[in-house]
Amino acid sequence: MSIHKTEAIVLRKMDFRETSLIVDLYTRDFGKLSGILKGIRTEPDKFASRLEVSSHNDVIFYKKVNTSLHLVSACDLKDNFFNIRQSIIKAGMMGVMMELIASVMQPEDKNEEVFNLALECLKELEITSSPEKVIIIFKIRMLSLSGFKPHFDSCVSCGNRIFGQSKFSLGLGGLLCEKCYSKDLSSRSIFRGTIASILYIEKNNFKNNLNLGLNPQIKKELELILNAFLNFHLEKELKSQKVLNRLEAL
Repeated sequence: MSIHKTEAIVLRKMDFRETSLIVDLYTRDFGKLSGILKGIRTEPDKFASRLEVSSHNDVIFYKKVNTSLHLVSACDLKDNFFNIRQSIIKAGMMGVMMELIASVMQPEDKNEEVFNLALECLKELEITSSPEKVIIIFKIRMLSLSGFKPHFDSCVSCGNRIFGQSKFSLGLGGLLCEKCYSKDLSSRSIFRGTIASILYIEKNNFKNNLNLGLNPQIKKELELILNAFLNFHLEKELKSQKVLNRLEAL
C-alpha cells in the first residue's frame, strides 16, 4: 500500500458494520475514490472531521492494490459550509452538485478543474443571494469539463454553423439547424439568449460567469434544458434534483 495526502470533498457516506464509515470522495489529486474510516462511529475523536456530505477536508489515505476501497487514516476539516446548511434550498442545491459529480465522473480519473469548480461553487453558494445562478453555472461547467456536454456551437446533425433559428434535440444531444429539424421531430425550440448564455458560461471562468445577467425567461429555460438533458443521458432523474424541485415548488 502507498500513502497519500490530498484535499477532498465528500460526495456521500454510509455506515459500515457497527463502527465504521464508507465515504465517496472527490479529490484534487486522484479524482473520485472510495474510502473506509475504521472505528470513526465509536471513536469520532480519532478524526478531526465528521465528514459531512459536501464538506472540504484534508485526508490521508492508504491506496490499496486490486481494490477500489482505500483506507482513510486521517481527516482534517477545512470547511463545512455551515451557512449553506442553514438554508433548505441551498442545501438542496448542494446535494444536486454532489450527486452530479458522483454520477458523471469516472473513478480515480483526476480532473482538478472539476474539483476547483465544486469548491468555488460551494464557497459562492454560502454567501450568495442568487443561488439559482450558481447551480446553473455549476451544471453547465460540470458538463463541459467532464466531456459530457450538449453540442451548442453548431448543428449536431450536419455540423454547419447556425445563424438563424434552431431547435434542441435531447436524443441527439445538441442543436439542429432549420434544414435538420426532421432528424428529430421531438426537438424543441430554444431562445438564442439561452444558447448564448450556455456558450458564454462554457468559455469563461467562474468569476466572469457570476457577472453574467440572466433574465427570468432565460434562467427558466436553462433549468429545463439542463435537467432534461441530464435525465435523458443519465437515464434517470437525480434523487437530489427531485427533492429540490419539491422544495422550490413549496
